[in-house]
Amino acid sequence: MKNSILTILTSLILILSISCSKDESCENPIECLPAKTTTGEGTFGCLVNGKAFVEKNNYFNCYYQFVDDGFYFSLSAEDENQIISQIIIGSVKSKIEEGEKYNLSENSEGNHYGECSVNLNEHYDVTTKSGGFGFLEITKFDEEKRIVSGIFEFDIINPETGEIIKIREGRFDTLFTM
Repeated sequence: MKNSILTILTSLILILSISCSKDESCENPIECLPAKTTTGEGTFGCLVNGKAFVEKNNYFNCYYQFVDDGFYFSLSAEDENQIISQIIIGSVKSKIEEGEKYNLSENSEGNHYGECSVNLNEHYDVTTKSGGFGFLEITKFDEEKRIVSGIFEFDIINPETGEIIKIREGRFDTLFTM
């Protein structure tokens, strides 16, 4: 009996140490991102200039609501280990539908957008611009089960240097409120 318990405890410690080391440092940053799923897993991740940005349940919010004669979508995630501390994907008075791909332009009526909280010498909220690079593709949208999943990529401009910050390989799979 003692040997069985010792074996189980040793196995658990080994499994935990392997899983923790993978989360903390991946040889290839894309391996740190959550899998592309469509079952409401509550995941969000992307690469920010090649570094993994992964929501770890510090703050994760998603809603899709009909307000003032239009649909609003908002998905926000945080990772405090980055120059970018928060990423928001949203729409203003514009529906989202499964299988559709949307350009991420500006945060204005009828559009979809990407926004980042950038922490440099000061704090900035920087939004995608019309004519810039960016897309959101909805891979799953189930209003009954309140599941939304998708992929995204976009660029924003560093407000202090003017350099492009590249958000790539973005993916999310979560439940939303209405």
